[in-house]
Amino acid sequence: MALLDAYTQPLTAAQVGHLLRRTTFGPTADQIKMLTGQTASQILLKLLADQPAPAPPLDLTTGKTFHDQPFDTTNTGKLNAYLKAWWANLMLNQPISLLEKMTLFWSNHFVTNTATVNDYRYMYRYNALLRQQALGNFKAFAVAITQDPAMLRFLNGNQNVVGTANENYARELQELFTIGRNGGYTEDDVRMAAKALTGWADTGYRDAVNATISSSFRPAKHDTSDKSFSATYQNTVIKGRSTASGGLDELNDLLDMILRNTETPRYICRRLYRWFVNSDITPAIETGVIQPLGDLFRKSNFELKPVLTALLQSQHFFDESLRGAIIKSPTDLVIGTLRFWGLQAPDATQNITNFYQVGNYAYARLKEQQQDLLDPPTVFGWTAYYQTGYYQQWVNSTTLGLRGSFGDTLTNGALKLAGKPVIDVLVYAKTLSDPSNAAKLVTDMTAQLLAIPLTQTQTDFLTDTILLNSIPRYEWTSEWNDYVRSPTDAAKKQAVQLKLTNFLQYIFRMAEYQVN
Repeated sequence: MALLDAYTQPLTAAQVGHLLRRTTFGPTADQIKMLTGQTASQILLKLLADQPAPAPPLDLTTGKTFHDQPFDTTNTGKLNAYLKAWWANLMLNQPISLLEKMTLFWSNHFVTNTATVNDYRYMYRYNALLRQQALGNFKAFAVAITQDPAMLRFLNGNQNVVGTANENYARELQELFTIGRNGGYTEDDVRMAAKALTGWADTGYRDAVNATISSSFRPAKHDTSDKSFSATYQNTVIKGRSTASGGLDELNDLLDMILRNTETPRYICRRLYRWFVNSDITPAIETGVIQPLGDLFRKSNFELKPVLTALLQSQHFFDESLRGAIIKSPTDLVIGTLRFWGLQAPDATQNITNFYQVGNYAYARLKEQQQDLLDPPTVFGWTAYYQTGYYQQWVNSTTLGLRGSFGDTLTNGALKLAGKPVIDVLVYAKTLSDPSNAAKLVTDMTAQLLAIPLTQTQTDFLTDTILLNSIPRYEWTSEWNDYVRSPTDAAKKQAVQLKLTNFLQYIFRMAEYQVN
């Protein structure tokens, strides 16, 4: 059996949960129930379906868009915050779609950041480009991101002119965006690529008078000499141009040259594999997954959907040993938890105050857990996706406590978002198959909340020690049935609610809850 052979059996609830945890920011119980019994191929048609562009963020004060207005120096910090909360809410409200997870992936791949770019309108346009291109053609994406105003600012493409070529973007284009640092390119290749990329500039930066943002090619600032590359690129020579279309022509030639190298599609496929499957790429995975995915990527003319389909419906992806192999990022933990309990951001045009209350809360939790949206710390992205140990970098002495306190806050009843508590544990318990049976209740809850199955010893401990606090199991049955018969009786309600709340707080702090 080849690792990339399609898994064709109808998916169990556990397999659906695994697929949705990796491809979205977490499923709801209803989504798992709805999709159980469908095949991976059927579900991927939904996950990869085109999505409409979302409505842009609104200014809380005016209720109007701000990305299409002149730059507001006075309120730039506030408008940056609105943009980040808006994106957090798009994650929270996502349909069954790969789009939001892929938008975040590309934010970590084609990196820019708010702190360096320093124009919220540029960052909105950058985010819109990421989601527009997220599931499309990689070459077209690379062409577009090279001309993106935020990228031109972030990696000094706007300063790259004939005679004083700036090599920053040319280096990262190869090292981080396409062929990878082990791809064999040379310093001369960086210099030649920089010359091919001379002449681009953004317009409208922090313009307090005009609202238009764009980028353009300036032929007079372009190096028109021929550019000769190394054997890594088959000694290709990119012919210098002096026409108005010369910049785009040379950019296309440059990317065609880079994409011809077999290492480029493999590099992108490794990035996708680590994002969706596992950080450990063994020789067997390199041979059995990465190389054939790279070949497919090339044969499909660098379309992303065929590669994602092959990977995410593969026998290898559904290998049970891979469940729990990824430590949840802050977005997976925070957004996934809020989504599971049914929190949705309201329509901003109907209730903008609650829209930003929800978005600001979610974004604040992401930032404090060290995944600041639109602000990866370096050009390499977030540390957990490039540093040794990968996902382990999300957990340290600070963030572990914050992860735990996040779960406590959701369950203690003090937090209200969009006018109500996030979690009503009694309403949830009633959706389970037999909440009067303590062991069955624990089995059902852990199956929905955890990515990996528990041992019987763990289940018994959670039932008898954590949920029941050592009372006999039959007493839970009596307490639950008493509550159901008299749901307005405060004492009877509290008897079961307190136990369920303590149990849920414990689950949120378990190591098993921290992994996907």
